Amino acid sequence: MSEDQYMGNLYQRFPVTVEKGKGAHVWDVDGKDYIDCMGGYGVALVGHQNKRVNDAIKEQVDKIITVHSSLYNKTREEFLKILIDLAPKGLTQVHLNNSGAEAIEAAIKFARKFTGKKGMVAMKGSYHGKSFGALSLTFNPKYKKAFAPLVEKVSFASYGDIDSLRETIDDDTAFVILEPIQGESGIIVAPDGFLQDVRKLCDEKGILLIFDEIQAGLGRTGRLWACDHWNTAPDILCLAKGIAGGVPMGATLVRPDILAAMSKGEHSSTFGGNPISCAAGIAALKSITEDGLIENSEKMGKIFREGLEKLKENHTMIREIRGKGLMIGVEMKFEVRDILMGLIREGVLMLYSGRNILRILPPLVITEDDVTKVLHALDIILTEEEQKRNVQR
Repeated sequence: MSEDQYMGNLYQRFPVTVEKGKGAHVWDVDGKDYIDCMGGYGVALVGHQNKRVNDAIKEQVDKIITVHSSLYNKTREEFLKILIDLAPKGLTQVHLNNSGAEAIEAAIKFARKFTGKKGMVAMKGSYHGKSFGALSLTFNPKYKKAFAPLVEKVSFASYGDIDSLRETIDDDTAFVILEPIQGESGIIVAPDGFLQDVRKLCDEKGILLIFDEIQAGLGRTGRLWACDHWNTAPDILCLAKGIAGGVPMGATLVRPDILAAMSKGEHSSTFGGNPISCAAGIAALKSITEDGLIENSEKMGKIFREGLEKLKENHTMIREIRGKGLMIGVEMKFEVRDILMGLIREGVLMLYSGRNILRILPPLVITEDDVTKVLHALDIILTEEEQKRNVQR
């Protein structure tokens, strides 16, 4: 692929050149149709060519594209009102930025300034981004070792283990950050009661609680917020990926007293809150909440997982199926690269988490017919893989 000579070797790439998309489908330059269970790593939340989003972008382009946050803008104001109306209880202010990593970076600064403390506690298995602060809170050493030293005063507790967290925090801990469902480490769902226990511990110790819902939020799990599954609200919530229907945007939602601790000029974003992203964001939030996408995520996710469990009965390669809504992980006993390549041949794009986990993050508009086709394609490829391994034995 000719892009490689310009972009270097920074991405794990698949041999598909995507030309266009519609709903939960994309087409390559040769016109081949793929069911998109990759979804731009979860960005294509409301589907490709979502009419609300497309129309909003076209309308905004004819008005103005960029308005810095030192000036006011009505499109931004409308987006902020809609977002805050949907936000978990108590999160009534927001900093707009451009990506998940930026949302995390803002959260780090806000929490440390508000508390006056320096210690940061994340979870083993965490992934929060690859900029220096976000990378410091990311657990996997393979992302970090070449860039040490990173930000100091970061510790890691065992995910799902409140006793481990209690032992990890200290008097200088400013915040605890976690994903209600860990994405990059293989769709690891928080055990029931864990988020409530973390909330209680943070309240007891005067520690801020940050939820990273960059991948799990906005209807992905069959609830608007993943933390809604456990009726637990954070002090700071980080969002990005599908929040603007595919246009770059990140958001850091906060309690107003936390943001009030920041002085003018201590944090800003040149592109954050630009009218194009905000117009797309209005449309995406309306689509998620008014077009039945959350309900469809719950329904299709249930059908998907039931189908995967049936495949598990017939394919010993499958070790475990995890997830909520349309955030699904399929842990295999072997590496999944050949499975992913086989699925491409069958017209399905799918992700990985590590070497042996398939990750499924389709647009929330996916249909039952498409789910059935994906399950059928996976059945074909797993059968082929098992036959190859039997031959090799």
